[in-house]
Amino acid sequence: MSEPNPPFELDMDLSSGIAAFEAKYFSRAARLLSPLAEGGDPEAQYRMAIMAQNGLGMHDNPGLAFRFMQAAAEAGHALAQHGLGFMYLEGECTERDATKAVAWFQRAAAQGLAGSQATLGRLYEEGRGVAPDQEEADRWYRLAGLDR
Repeated sequence: MSEPNPPFELDMDLSSGIAAFEAKYFSRAARLLSPLAEGGDPEAQYRMAIMAQNGLGMHDNPGLAFRFMQAAAEAGHALAQHGLGFMYLEGECTERDATKAVAWFQRAAAQGLAGSQATLGRLYEEGRGVAPDQEEADRWYRLAGLDR
């Protein structure tokens, strides 16, 4: 009995799905990435979350967007951690929660994501989700490579 989806076939589907996403062929990307996302692939989950959140290649689906973004973030996908942080910060696809947003931005920032580091600088400067702390804000800005 053969495997239903040999690993090389899954790799090809992921590569093809990413290429379709990058080329803005979102319906095709969704067809290729959806089964992989449901199967737990963090990269497929992240891209499906973006498409579901913005109605790209499908009707917008905030619940699906949140589910996939959260799954990819929990799997350690830095861009998904950043995306989940913004979902919580802005109240998109979930309830607004600045404290949870900070936690997700910190996880992405720890992986070196400059956008998350800069966002943390702003959040510490403004005191959103954390106590205001200009010294901590400046530290995050420096880590992001920003001259403040």
